[in-house]
Amino acid sequence: MTSAQTPPKAPPAAAGWRQVMRALGRPKVLVMLLLGFSSGLPFLLTGNTLGFWLREEGADLATIGFLSWIGIVYSLKMFWAPILDRMDAPLPGRLGRRRSWMLLAQLIIGAGLLGMASVGPGGGDLWALGGFALLAAFASSTQDIVVDAWRIESAANGEEQGLLSASYQIGYRAAMLATDSLILLLAAGIGWQSSYGVAGAVMAVGIAATLMATEPVRQVPAGGVTTAPLWTRAGFVDAFIGPLTSFLRTHGQLSMLMLAVVMLYRLGDFLIGPMINPFYVDLGLTKEVVGTVRASVGLWASVAGIALGGISSVRLGFRRTLILGAILGPFSNLAFSAMAMAGPDIGVFTVAIIVDNIATGFAGVALTAYMSSLTSIGYTATQYALLSSLYTVLGKVLKGFSGQAVEAMEPLVGQMSAYALFFAGTAAVGVPVVALCLFLDRVARRHRGTP
Repeated sequence: MTSAQTPPKAPPAAAGWRQVMRALGRPKVLVMLLLGFSSGLPFLLTGNTLGFWLREEGADLATIGFLSWIGIVYSLKMFWAPILDRMDAPLPGRLGRRRSWMLLAQLIIGAGLLGMASVGPGGGDLWALGGFALLAAFASSTQDIVVDAWRIESAANGEEQGLLSASYQIGYRAAMLATDSLILLLAAGIGWQSSYGVAGAVMAVGIAATLMATEPVRQVPAGGVTTAPLWTRAGFVDAFIGPLTSFLRTHGQLSMLMLAVVMLYRLGDFLIGPMINPFYVDLGLTKEVVGTVRASVGLWASVAGIALGGISSVRLGFRRTLILGAILGPFSNLAFSAMAMAGPDIGVFTVAIIVDNIATGFAGVALTAYMSSLTSIGYTATQYALLSSLYTVLGKVLKGFSGQAVEAMEPLVGQMSAYALFFAGTAAVGVPVVALCLFLDRVARRHRGTP
């Protein structure tokens, strides 16, 4: 954990999955694993997996792309993160600030997913479906704010921060596996609406983790006006302006470069997100095939990517790991482009899933641990929310036009060629990101003593 004045001089040791498994006897690590699962569960259900459901129900690509804008709520969480840093949730009992907000958010997520299950797109009421999805996404982004803060504040040292970051990633990726693949197999058997109902009930995992968790000691920001109520001028300035000024003061000339890297790092992944599942439908891959491949080789590829990200963070440091992640990222997009040209070939699909999951697992660990190291005591929730909002905002805005982009090219080159060109074009976005990461590493070396 970083103080407001002294940034870490070395990255915390990120852990691989084997180390996390050995450490599950520690209550904190087990809770983090379950909270990671709870954080990951709603994400795809209100985004890419919803696109699979919509495409099977006959929705056009433009509509699917526009509905992906629901995910923008994740990029706006920095605006209510200061409230979560300063106030307890309106719940009875004495759970503490972090846990009370976790519990409230998890209850609302469950209600939102159950609402989506009850409505569905089949009746033509996409507004109601979108409304429940937005409710679940808003509560999910709120949960993310508090879980990230709990993770950072609960770590006793840099090594434990790396362990908790990897534990979070494993739990999160397990939820992504469940909502990206297993739910397809479930939907093939019991239907989409029942599957979403099951997902809503599974949010009980997060509730159990919250009740198991120990509330971290409340941190005091250096120079912060913690005694002033939020509704006073001094309290408002400290809650909403203090986190940003503290970040700028701590990291100095590197601040803007760091923020630029965070904002652009995974842009290519966000751009292709809404089109992946509709692409599978149009390619002729069934839910059973997609779900089986994702749940088998996709799972192990994710584990490998997370482990490699942890090892790289330990041996090479955060910035070099960011560079490697930026290099790996575009290969995911190119793999899907190759799929579009090859047709419904299971072998090509399997390779694409392996490449995609290794790259996303690797980069996820690298970026999560890096952003965690940049936060300051007392401003944990707000600063991490700011970083994670910047990480997603541009991609989530632009991805809403992804369906229009594919449909615009389709009359000229055909459907599969349009997909191939779209995926290849988004891969090219990763080239300047690599250059920016290299520049950050070079500049940071000149400012030794900064992360």
